[in-house]
This record gives sequence, structure tokens and C-alpha cells, in this order.
Amino acid sequence: MKPADYGKVAVLYGGLSSEREVSLKSGAAVLAALRGRGIDAHGIDVDRDLMARLSRDGYDRVFIALHGKYGEDGIVQGLMEWLGLRYTGSGVLASALGMDKLRSKFVMKASGLPVADHVVLRTPADFAVAEAQLGFPAVVKPSRQGSSIGIGKVRQRSDWEPSWQEASRHDAVVFAEAFIDGAELTVAILDGAALPVIRLETPREFYDYEAKYLADSTSYHCPSGIDRSVELRVIDCAKRAFDAIGAHGWGRVDLMLDRNGNPYVLEVNTVPGMTDHSLVPMAARAAGIDFPELCCRILDSAEAPR
Repeated sequence: MKPADYGKVAVLYGGLSSEREVSLKSGAAVLAALRGRGIDAHGIDVDRDLMARLSRDGYDRVFIALHGKYGEDGIVQGLMEWLGLRYTGSGVLASALGMDKLRSKFVMKASGLPVADHVVLRTPADFAVAEAQLGFPAVVKPSRQGSSIGIGKVRQRSDWEPSWQEASRHDAVVFAEAFIDGAELTVAILDGAALPVIRLETPREFYDYEAKYLADSTSYHCPSGIDRSVELRVIDCAKRAFDAIGAHGWGRVDLMLDRNGNPYVLEVNTVPGMTDHSLVPMAARAAGIDFPELCCRILDSAEAPR
């Protein structure tokens, strides 16, 4: 498409979630890339006046670079539907499912995809159930949170309470998941195709917020270095998980590979990060797609309300 064909583009970033700082960086990078291609792009730091601003200012397309609650979870996507605006990424249902790790796990398991065993932690009485079913170590997660915020590793009985309390600060729904001891992998999806697999290594306990966005000690391997037959299984799982929740356009699927080479799907990210530490741009570069081209291809995929 020619730059003028996109019309007036709003890049939504910032927002109200705990991932605001990451979203500001993602949005700034996308905005600069689109403007560098001659596209009439305008940044909007999202607040509760978003509907009025979009209605008033005559936008033709919206690039959603919001992460977390009120941006990645179907709420803004529903607003785009209401306003009749073309927008990037997945629709309302897929966005809501992708944000909800617990319910997306139900969908993926029903679709025959491998996922780690889990136990919902409603009260401290559930700790014993989780310990008996999952053993140690285990991982405690808030269901609707991104960027590994609120996630804790349980190595012994005394870790249950503080891990649950911390996760509960970020969401009312908390669950424990069996720890998969092996390689952490991620697969970016663009226009229905998988980009090169990335294998992550960190000296930290796991690939947490600091490892994702702040640390220089995280290693990214692309090519992944895993056996090609295993890698093909990983890609198949990623594409099936993306399809299972009804995702569209672009996204990223995170997986674990156990020591026997068996992949397990962790989650589908429907608005992944686009910062200088982010994985989708990294995978795109490995496929010969530079950052401005990646942003344009994502914008190309923006659909009219579903």
C-alpha cells in the first residue's frame, strides 16, 4: 500500500494498565516507524476520553500498541467495533481469551493442545491440593496479567502464601501451574505464518519482567538451536494455539519445551511488545523483515469491524 492509502492512523499506547511503561515504548517505536514511511500517524496516550478523541478527530485506521488491561483484553477492540474503525490485531473474543491465561488454557486443552497441569487457588485451603497435584517447583500466576507481572515460583511449602498474595494483588483469579523444566521458546505469528523460533535463556529464575525489559543478561537464540523436527512441532503447536482462540493478524505464542522435547503452550499474546527488547521484531529481523516493514504489515492486516 502507498502511505496515503492508510489514511489518518491513530497509534494507541500508554493506557491505564500496569504495563503502561512498556506500552509507551512500543507505541513510540511504532509511531516513529510509520511516520518514517510517510504515513499520517498520530500517537494517542490512551485515557478515558479515548472514545471522544477517536470520534472527533477523523481516523481511518487504528494501530493498537496497548498492553494489558483496557487495551489487550478486548475492551478497546470492542470500542473499535462500536466506532466502526479498522484496527490491528485480534477481535474482541480472541483478545479477551488471550489475556485470560486460565480460560485460554481451557480452550487449548479442549483443542488437543499440550498445556501444563494447573490448580485454581481460590483460598489458602487450595495450597495443599496444588502441592499434591503439581509438586515442587510450581508457578503461581494471576490469570489476567501480562509481562510476567505477579508471577512467582513456589519451591517449598512456605512459598505458597506469599506467591498467592502477590499474584492476587494483580488479579482476582489466581492459579498454580506445574513447572516445566526446560527451554523457553516463543513463536511470532504474522499474516498466518510463523516467524523464526526464538529460544530464551536468562540467569534469573525465569523469564520475568526484568529479564524481558531491563536486563542485559538475557540471551536470545534465533535460530533456536533446537532439533528441526522438534522445532516443527513447536511451530505447529503455536499456530494451532493462535487459531484455537481465534487470533488474527499478528501475535506471539509462548511455549516451554521439557527435557524430553515435548512442547507445552503457555499463552497467546495478541498485542506483543514492540520495544527494543521485544521478540516479534527480533523474529521478524531474522526473517528479513525490518521494523518499519513489520509495522506496515501489521497495519495492512487491520480489518474493518468483525
